[in-house]
Amino acid sequence: MADQIVNGNSIAPIRNVARMVKLVDQMMNRNPNLPSLATFFGFPGFGKSFGANFAANQFDAVYVEVRDYWTVKKFCQSILEELGVRPDRTIPDMADQISKELLLRNVPLLIDEADFLIKKSMIELVRGISEDSQVPVILIGEEEMPQKLQKWERVHSRILYQVAALPACMDDLEHLARIYCPEIDLAPTFKAELLAESHHSLRTLSTNLSKVNEMAMENDVDVIDLKTWGKSAFQAIAAPAPRRNLA
Repeated sequence: MADQIVNGNSIAPIRNVARMVKLVDQMMNRNPNLPSLATFFGFPGFGKSFGANFAANQFDAVYVEVRDYWTVKKFCQSILEELGVRPDRTIPDMADQISKELLLRNVPLLIDEADFLIKKSMIELVRGISEDSQVPVILIGEEEMPQKLQKWERVHSRILYQVAALPACMDDLEHLARIYCPEIDLAPTFKAELLAESHHSLRTLSTNLSKVNEMAMENDVDVIDLKTWGKSAFQAIAAPAPRRNLA
């Protein structure tokens, strides 16, 4: 497949992993006169964090996953912790530390759950770090993150690439099946149903493949088709309907 990437002797064909690696590579090799900010966005379950972790290992990048309860100070401390640097006392000093270390090491900074930075008006700090260090800074967030960033013109105007994570495809399913149910042969019609019922979410698809493996082992079968699966339920994205009259 066109989006395959090689890591040592293994192949990681999940296409959002490949898209993330390609984005970081493009940013690392961009013209130095161009902005150093980029975004990688998409719906929950599309494998954005998985791709970011893989890319972080590939490029020896600094990776942080922002939490909703983080303050500016905690954000800076977390980056410096990843860099192995003892934080200074004030936020301006810590921001300078981050920029200098990133510039010195010339490594990318990958910021997951970046929507929280926008929500808490902390995104200008990221712009300052990206400009001072000139290393690639990738903001990873939800589907509407690019629209949210438009409200911050000084940030939005400095974004070089906006890359969307794609829904899981049949090639992704084939790869995940080799991980979660390697001894099970899945019928083509069953795989199509499984992909549709998982709403093309990598996270949900992985959960459902694990359930397929459990079902196959419990019933001592090595081939699963729609008939074998029967009325067994797939893991759904939506929550189960509330139950009534349990007594």
